[in-house]
Amino acid sequence: MKISGHIKMEDKRLLSIAKEVIKLEINSLKKLQTSIGPSFQKIIKIILKCKNGKIIISGVGKSGIIARKWAATLSSTGTPSFFLDASSASHGDMGQITSNDIVILISLSGESDELKNIIQFTSRNRNIKLIGITSKKDSILYKNADIKMLLPNVKEAGFGGFVPTSSTTVQIALGDAIAMTCMTYKKFGKVDFKKFHPSGSLSIKLKTVEDLMVTGNKIPFIKEKVSMKIALRNLTKRGLGTLVVKNRLNNTIGILTDGDVKRMSNLNSNFMNLKIGNFMKKNPISVDKDTLVAEALSIMNERKITSLCVHQNKKKSKTVGFIHIHNILDANIT
Repeated sequence: MKISGHIKMEDKRLLSIAKEVIKLEINSLKKLQTSIGPSFQKIIKIILKCKNGKIIISGVGKSGIIARKWAATLSSTGTPSFFLDASSASHGDMGQITSNDIVILISLSGESDELKNIIQFTSRNRNIKLIGITSKKDSILYKNADIKMLLPNVKEAGFGGFVPTSSTTVQIALGDAIAMTCMTYKKFGKVDFKKFHPSGSLSIKLKTVEDLMVTGNKIPFIKEKVSMKIALRNLTKRGLGTLVVKNRLNNTIGILTDGDVKRMSNLNSNFMNLKIGNFMKKNPISVDKDTLVAEALSIMNERKITSLCVHQNKKKSKTVGFIHIHNILDANIT
């Protein structure tokens, strides 16, 4: 199909508009980056000190949508927060704000009528701290906030520059910066993050060996003095293809696999009456219970094995769990 020159020119125009939008938003983020300073530090410090209160975030319009995002990101990274609808706050929901709380209001103009009632309410209680995020220094929000952060003036993208674009990008980025900084100071790691996302795809990737391993009587333990005849019976019964060998002190000293049994049967016709200790592999590979399942699978593939012993607190001789490759595959972790 032949494409006219006019349409080709329009295609170039479309790309030009999109690139200009992104360029303006990148420039706005650069301005935000240079504006990060003492005000940001004060915000982080007061959030980290909030032990007995709540973090409440509100805004109107696009800023309200972004406030929801702030609350969600903070909550999922170790700083419990919730969004307060500014309109509903004036009709009873203001009661959600109590002493020792921190209220964060996001507003480009700092003059939104819906926020004025929240500002007035927080100003009556000295135990409630108000953080104001705005781009207008002479606004009611900036003047009344206990901690105030002035957002840089940025050029909005699009014809006329009246659609919130660059300014909302700045607000989103600031919220992410606050959340990530708090997360880092709280030493909130992958395991913590997984607890808050038990059903997400990311949680699957963050599963640890402890989440999937078998424990207690399900671990295929066997004593080192047992005969190969009994060991073979246990291998069949357990159905895991591996036995974990323990000594009289209940320390793990080796493993025996069905592959080992097959090789021994070809070499010695009387092997069934011999002790398992003569054929086991010593010093079996063991991983800590907090090891990511993906890493455990990588170890199995690299060593060409199908199972691992599991220990905790660096005590490799004390097996607390056992994980088979089937446990991993059944959890859809590949």
